[in-house]
Formats: sequence, C-alpha cells, structure tokens
Amino acid sequence: MIARPHIGCIEVRRVKRIWKYSRFFIAALALLALLPFVRMEKESIQTGSWGLSFQTEGQAPNGNADRQTLAKYDAAYIGAEDEKVIYLTFDAGYENGCTEKILDVLKQHDVRAAFFLVGNYLEQNGALVKRMVKEGHIVGNHTYHHWDMSKLSDRESFENELRSLEVLYEQTVGQELPKFYRPPQGIYSEENLKMAQQMGYKTVFWSLAYVDWYNDKQPTSQEAFSKLIPRIHNGAVVLLHSTSRTNAEILDELLNRYKELGYRFEGIDTLFEEKNTTNH
Repeated sequence: MIARPHIGCIEVRRVKRIWKYSRFFIAALALLALLPFVRMEKESIQTGSWGLSFQTEGQAPNGNADRQTLAKYDAAYIGAEDEKVIYLTFDAGYENGCTEKILDVLKQHDVRAAFFLVGNYLEQNGALVKRMVKEGHIVGNHTYHHWDMSKLSDRESFENELRSLEVLYEQTVGQELPKFYRPPQGIYSEENLKMAQQMGYKTVFWSLAYVDWYNDKQPTSQEAFSKLIPRIHNGAVVLLHSTSRTNAEILDELLNRYKELGYRFEGIDTLFEEKNTTNH
C-alpha cells in the first residue's frame, strides 16, 4: 500500500505556493501604482535658479525643465530647433551708460530685442524706455524690486511686484506693459510660474548667456565671443545685460557674425507660437 500524505500537508503546500506567486503579483501591482508618481516627479518643476547644460557645441542645451513642462505654464527658454532664428533679450537692473549705444546698433541692424526692466530703471530712464518702444522693441517685466520671487509664496505679494511695474510703465510710456516676465536672477518656482500665467504673463527664460554683469570684471571681447559664438543654436533665446560695456562694444560684430552663420532675428512675441512649444 502506498502511503498518502495527510490532506493537511497538501493544503499547507498549496497555500505556500499561492503565497509565493502572489508576492510577485503584489509587488508588480505596487510598482504600477507608483508609476504615475514617478512621472509626476520627472515633470515637476523644482524651485531654484535657471540653469543650462550644453552637451554638444552648436546644439541646443538642456534646461532645468524641459520645454513641454514649461509650456504648461506659458513659459519657454528656447524656440523652434529646426529654424535658424535668434531671440535677443537684455536684462537691465539699472542704467550704466551703455543702452543708447546698444539701441543704435539694433536700429542699424533692424533687429527687434526685448528689454526686461525693473522699477528704478523706469523711474530714472524714461526717455530711453520711450525710445525702446518707439523703435519697436518689447519691454518686459523684471519685477519692481528685483527680489527673489520664489520667496514670495502668497499671491498678493507676487502680484504687487508685477503690477507695480505695470503701473509705472503705463505712467511713463502711456501704454500697457507687454505681458512678458523674466524672474530676477532666473530664480523661480512652479508656484511662481502658475501665478504669472494666471496674471496673463508668459515667462521667458534663456538658452544662451555668459557672465557679463560684473562692472569691475568685464570680459574681453575674445572671452565674450568664445561663449556667444560656439554655443549659438537654432531657436536660441540669448540673454545679455545692457549694463555691460563689453556687450555694447561687441554687439555690432556679434550680430554680423550671427547673420554670417545664417541666423535671423525675431521678437519674443513670436517665441510662444505653436511651432515653438513642441518638440522637433
């Protein structure tokens, strides 16, 4: 007679097998449940200072956030990557005697630029601001005080910084301020981008810049060209500071070199067209 295992032993073994395979099933379900959060983390925008990573010379850099994620908040740092177009922008925290020469060169080349201004610039340089507008340039909002806007978590404080500049611009120029915003020092948060969007603003970062803002340590022309020429790329949003003596000196040659490379210039009011907010 063949001995048969006790029925209880069979049940125990069956339960063990079921538990063994069910553990893998439970683990798989847990991973699937986490996938939306992993994607959300990847697509989220972290608070910090805008930064770029250049992988290949002459190719568009990677930004802290990708263009599709930024586009959800009407923000951009680059235009269409299949077009040889440049968007020229200047940040101006104060006037350093260079803007008039910069405007002369832009007029000579028939190039429309954007100037992101703060409160004291508007208060002290009304004639220059009027000239910018008269000659077709866009004046953007760089906030009234040039504070770290990521620290202004409440909506009222954030709005006051932008509204105050809007009022001053309208008093100075007699027109409404175009709704383009650049965070001071490039410091931003996802909440900032949301609030700017809700105010009707488009946030403009950049895809090419160099250290040009130290008055007592201005780069040489060669140093400037070594950064601004090899790294130029399709759809580039170029950030220069209008306080820089070097920028005023090299601008004519810089624009000529860009043109020789086959680039044309457009205003940032075209930066947010549909072609610029999708991958190419």
